[in-house]
Formats: sequence, C-alpha cells, structure tokens
Amino acid sequence: MKVFTEKRPLKAYLSAIKSEKKSIGFVPTMGALHAGHLSLIEAAQKKNDIVVVSIFVNPTQFDKEEDLVNYPKTYDKDKQMLESIACDVLFYPSVKEIYKDNISSNHFDFDGLEHQMEGKFRDGHFNGVGTIVKTLFEIVKPNVAYFGQKDFQQLQIIKKLVKKHHLNLKIKGCPIYREEDGLAMSSRNVRLNLELRKAAPFIYKTLKKARKKFKTKSAEKVVSWVENKFKKHPLLDLEYFTIADEKTLETLIHKESDKKYRAFIAVFAGDIRLIDNIKLKQS
Repeated sequence: MKVFTEKRPLKAYLSAIKSEKKSIGFVPTMGALHAGHLSLIEAAQKKNDIVVVSIFVNPTQFDKEEDLVNYPKTYDKDKQMLESIACDVLFYPSVKEIYKDNISSNHFDFDGLEHQMEGKFRDGHFNGVGTIVKTLFEIVKPNVAYFGQKDFQQLQIIKKLVKKHHLNLKIKGCPIYREEDGLAMSSRNVRLNLELRKAAPFIYKTLKKARKKFKTKSAEKVVSWVENKFKKHPLLDLEYFTIADEKTLETLIHKESDKKYRAFIAVFAGDIRLIDNIKLKQS
C-alpha cells in the first residue's frame, strides 16, 4: 500500500494511473475504521482497478469543539486494517495540507437538502462536508466514490454537489453495515461504555417496528409512537425522529403512492450522538 501525506505526489501518481486508462475508486473516511468502512473498500475493489482511501478528520464539519477533540484517532490500527485487505493507496494529509492557513468552509446551496434533519441540529455541518468532499474529489479525481447509507442525508447532499458542480464521477451508496445486534456501525461506537453499548441496539429495533407500523398508520402516529418509546427509555435521549421523502428529505405530511420514504433518527447515548435510518414501505 502506498501512503501519501501531500497532494502533489498523490496527484502525480494518480495521473499516471489514469493515463493507463485504469479506473480509480475512492473511499473518503475520517479514520477510526471498522468493518463498515472495509465493506465500502471491498465494494470499490470489485469495480475498480485501484482504490484510494483517505483518512482526514475534517475540522470544519464539527459544530462542537469537544466533538472534534473526542473523535477517535487510530491511525496505526487503521493503516494495518487497510493493509490487511490490500488497499492500494492511503491519503493521510494534515489539516495544513488541506486548508493551508485558512480553516474555514465554503458556502454551498444544496437546494434545501442541507436544511433538513442534521442541518437543523448541526450548524454549518454540510458546508464543512461539501468543502472537504469537493476538495478531495479534485485531488483524487476518482471514477467512482463510495459512501455508506448510514449517513443518508450526507449521501444525497454529495450527489447534489456532484451534479451542481458538474464533477466528473459517480457516487455509489452502499448498504448500512450493522453489528450482529443491529446497531449501525460507527466510529463513535467505541466511545460507548458497556451499559450504553447494551442499550444502543434499541435504536434499530425501534426503527424496524416503526417500519412495520408505517404500512398501516400515518406518519404522524408513527412519529408519536417512537417519541413515546424514547421518553420511557432510561439511557437513550431522542434528538429527532422524522419520516421524510428520500429525494427531497422533506418531512412527510401525506403519503403519496409514487414516492419513496425513509425514517431518520438521531439519539444521544450519554454524550455520544448516534444516527441511523431505514427504508420504509407503504404496504
């Protein structure tokens, strides 16, 4: 595995790869890798000649300083994991390499996608995401980039970014990778103590029950049911639960047969914020 910490030599290396008409798959990460990340890399390996993984904890997408400070950083372990699955290239830049002396976000218009759900609770988050993802795309110039559907809103926003800025690549959304007890894999899970880790699968169990109820009940009743379930939970605090249109991410008011819907949830387990989502069927 080749490791690059600077943009210029990485660009030169990948330019030579492109000149040989080889395809480049790209998996951007913030490190603290787990099996979910590896599933994205393996998906990229199946469809591309070479796979690039980036590890960069992006400061501009954190709305709280303590979240940035507490974000798990496990570079040596991450590097070993990547080597174990024969990853081709790792890009591991410093903050200075990416932002120089100006650690700030550009402003993006994602046609309203950025104002829903996560955007309501994490001020400036998607400007930070847009800034780093666009920067990384311009450095790596991949044919296809791979993202997990756990961050479904982010996935839709990145698709919008590519379309609006006429970037020459495809975005592939991959299924949520879960622990055996259903908890969506996340780098934040390692921060859960034993008690909270035992409680956390309640999130996915509730999502599955909500999916079943959605077939016969209104969105309003399903939302109310979920909110009541979490009010009674001693360890988990619901930040939001919403049912939204998959395409626009706008909150569902009245079901329409030709639209696809998804339930989205954010929960605090202690001070650790967990998100998840599930596709819904109307009948």
